[in-house]
Amino acid sequence: MVVNNTNGTACPVGTTLEWSATCILLISVLGIVLNTFVLMVYCLHKNAFTVPEIYLSNLAAADLVLVSCLPFWALNVIMRFDLAFGDAMCKLLILVINLNVCCSIYFLVLIVIDRYFALVHPLSSDRFRRPKYAKLGCLLVWGFGFLLAAPALIFRVITYDPQIKVTVCNVDNPSNAVYVLFKGILFVRFILPFCIISYCTFKIIKALKSREMLGSNNRKAEHKATTLVLVVLVAFLICWVPYHVVKILQSIKVVIKPKGCNFSAILDIAGQTVTVFALFNSVLNPILYIIVGKNFRKKVKEVFSQCTITTTSLSVSPVNTNTTRSN
Repeated sequence: MVVNNTNGTACPVGTTLEWSATCILLISVLGIVLNTFVLMVYCLHKNAFTVPEIYLSNLAAADLVLVSCLPFWALNVIMRFDLAFGDAMCKLLILVINLNVCCSIYFLVLIVIDRYFALVHPLSSDRFRRPKYAKLGCLLVWGFGFLLAAPALIFRVITYDPQIKVTVCNVDNPSNAVYVLFKGILFVRFILPFCIISYCTFKIIKALKSREMLGSNNRKAEHKATTLVLVVLVAFLICWVPYHVVKILQSIKVVIKPKGCNFSAILDIAGQTVTVFALFNSVLNPILYIIVGKNFRKKVKEVFSQCTITTTSLSVSPVNTNTTRSN
C-alpha cells in the first residue's frame, strides 16, 4: 500500500498491517476465554460478591465486550481500512470500543482507590467500602463511559480518503470546537485516571513503608499488596502511555501539517504497534486483577468442586433409580 504526497513521491505505509491484524485476533481469542472464565467463576460461586469482586467482574465484562469487537477491527485492518460496513456499523463499532476502553480504565481507578482506602484508611473507610456503594460506582462508570464515547454517534461517519483511496471511519472535517472536544475527552479518559492511579499508588507505598510490621503474616500480606499495586501501575503504563503519546503526536501532526510523508508513515506504523499493546491490557486484566481478589483461586476450586459433585450426582442418580425399580 502506497500513499502519494503533494510532492509526487511515494511512501509505503501499512507494512505491519498483517502483523497487527494477527495480534488483534489473538488478543480477541485470549481475552474472550480469560474474561469469560473470570465471569463464570464469580457468577457460578454460591457466595455473594465482595466489593473487590464487584469491580473485577465489571472490569471483566468491559474487557469481554471490547475483545468481542476486535475481530471486526482486525477485518478492518486486513481490508486496509477500506470499510464496507456503512455509517451505522462505523458509529456502533467505535462507540462500543471507546465505551469499554473508558470503562476499563475507570474500573482500574476504582480498584486502586479501593486498595487505597483499605490500606491507607482501613478504619474510617469501612462504611464506604460496601457492596451497594461499589455497585453504584460501577453503574456511574458505565454511564460516564457512555458519555465519553457518545461523540462517536454524532461525528463519526464513513468518508472517502482520496490520498489512500479507501473508505474510512473517521471524523469528517472536524471544526476547532470538535477538535477541542476530542482532546478534552482524551484528558478525561487517560490523563485524569493516570493522575488518580499515581497518587493512590504513592500513598499506598508510603503507608506500607511507614507501617510497623506486627508479624510474619502481616509482613507477607503487606509486601504482596505493595507488589500488586506496583504491577497494576506498571501494566497500566506499559499498555496505555505509548498509545496516548502516539495519539498526541498524531494531533500535533494535524496542527503543524508536516511536508512529505515520512512522519505520517512512522506514526502509522507506531499507531498500529501501540494499539496492539493497549488492547493487550484486556488480556492482562484478568491475569493481574484476579490476584487482587485474595480468594479467587479458592473460588475456582470450589466452583470446580460444585461442578464435579453435580456431574457425579447426575450420573449416579439413574443407576440408583434403576436399582430401586429392579428391587
